[in-house]
Amino acid sequence: MKQYFLFIAVSLGIGSGCLAQKVDNGAKKGVAPKAVQAALVKNFPGSSAVRWDKEDKNYEADFKQNGKTLSAEFTGDGVLLESEVTIKTSELPASVLKYVKEHYKGATIKEAAKITKASGEINYEAEVNKTDVMFDADGKFIKEQKD
Repeated sequence: MKQYFLFIAVSLGIGSGCLAQKVDNGAKKGVAPKAVQAALVKNFPGSSAVRWDKEDKNYEADFKQNGKTLSAEFTGDGVLLESEVTIKTSELPASVLKYVKEHYKGATIKEAAKITKASGEINYEAEVNKTDVMFDADGKFIKEQKD
């Protein structure tokens, strides 16, 4: 009889551990507050395959829309801070390609993105040698950031 109760206790312990979700500042991992989810639907109708991550106090959604891969960052209240769409390297401004060629000799751009801030400001990002190299809308270098 003791073995039976021990078996049940161990099974319940393992089972509840498998069902538990990590909690981060009161939010379940992979889930955003309702206001943030509503903001995603409002700003990006028709988005699908949404994956949420918490970035400090903000929430980032990675998703698909109209066949494109995007991400968007929101405050906890659902205010859109910026969005990012993956683009082809050839869609980067020519000055970005020139800068990378001159400053990262022999390296290739692994990924490229167009970032739109809430203010409407456009930036470009080129991932080179595990470093995100940021440019303004005219393709002028802003900064680099290690991944």
